[in-house]
Amino acid sequence: MAFSDLLSLKSIIHYFLHFIFPVFIALVFYKDNWKKTYLILLSTMLVDLDHLFADPVFDPERASVGFHFLHSYYAIAVYFLLLFFKGNIRIIGIGLLFHMLTDFLDFQLWH
Repeated sequence: MAFSDLLSLKSIIHYFLHFIFPVFIALVFYKDNWKKTYLILLSTMLVDLDHLFADPVFDPERASVGFHFLHSYYAIAVYFLLLFFKGNIRIIGIGLLFHMLTDFLDFQLWH
């Protein structure tokens, strides 16, 4: 497989996990209110705003988890604590933790 094909595959997997897989989370665990849940899960993508404070903003050789302040291990601990709340707060915690897992896997699988 050519390097460009691997990069394409990496992008497909990464964006599938960020944008498509949350639909399945919403449908399986919150089927009565899956559309609202999906929008909340998508809104957790705003956590990537912390990339704007890095120089360079995007570095393919840099792991997001552990580098950016909203991707720090302290932040992840807070996101885990959100799971102990009810309602939308728990959904936000799920979305943030899944986002961190996606970014972690993205880096680990390709380096």
